Amino acid sequence: MGRGPRYKVPRKRRREGKTNYYKRYRTIISGQKIRAVVRKTLNNITVQVIEFNAHGDKTIVAASSRELGKYGWLGNLRNTPSAYLTGLLAGLKAKAEGINYAVPDIGLHASVRGSLIYAAIKGLKDAGVNVPASEDVFPSEERIKGAHIASYASTLAKENPEKYRRQFSRIISRDLRPEDLPAHFQEVKAKILKTFERGS
Repeated sequence: MGRGPRYKVPRKRRREGKTNYYKRYRTIISGQKIRAVVRKTLNNITVQVIEFNAHGDKTIVAASSRELGKYGWLGNLRNTPSAYLTGLLAGLKAKAEGINYAVPDIGLHASVRGSLIYAAIKGLKDAGVNVPASEDVFPSEERIKGAHIASYASTLAKENPEKYRRQFSRIISRDLRPEDLPAHFQEVKAKILKTFERGS
């Protein structure tokens, strides 16, 4: 008695380092059953809002940075702007399902101030989902919209055009100049917000 819910820990996920089950257990016994789960891979960012169930967790909503293409996103799928937009998208989906509060779950990722993880959580919060986190862990507004990338690209284009073309070849091939990333971010953000305002 008094030990909280019992469930079997999937050994494969623990062995592969995909889930921090101790943190998950502490969240569950605290009485908070809705979690905002943020994960990053080599290629993209995923944000899920998950409800604990003793027989298997239920994913209420999910968003991936791969979805951003539907809103016109031409940038990288694993940088600060795309992490924020993915969190925003997940948060708007969650609000549409009546979710207003979720405990952050960053799994085995290190808690690093200003990281992609916290950019995604900032997106969730800006969508209207209350996710407990100190404001000082979030990236600055300039970094969220990619101003640091644009500034670096502008300098690199002047100093080393060959490296510039090589480093930004993917987004250049999509007809996006990295120097224009902040404006492009604002356009995509506005399109996401407008889509949910229409109730789509």
